[in-house]
Amino acid sequence: MGVVTLEPDLGIERCEALKATLAAAAGPLRVDGAAVERVHAAGLQVLVAWRLARDAAGQDTAWSACSPALRAAARTLGLEAALGLADAPEHRQPVENAA
Repeated sequence: MGVVTLEPDLGIERCEALKATLAAAAGPLRVDGAAVERVHAAGLQVLVAWRLARDAAGQDTAWSACSPALRAAARTLGLEAALGLADAPEHRQPVENAA
């Protein structure tokens, strides 16, 4: 199973690059969204359209990790189910000890 690793920035200005990355991925895939820190609705739209197209083509797509920022953005827009995030493991950034 291949892996698609999402960039930290899924802002609107990065949508063309995101679309190109996703278009190049084929076969059964795992999506690693652990590094995502910034998300715009446009980035989520690209992910949802890609996911729906893969589902319609019968291609297996699962999440290997999902950052809190990505999950929160999807939840805010009601897109968790469309993205298949229900069973995605949440990746938490380690907390630095300031002491």
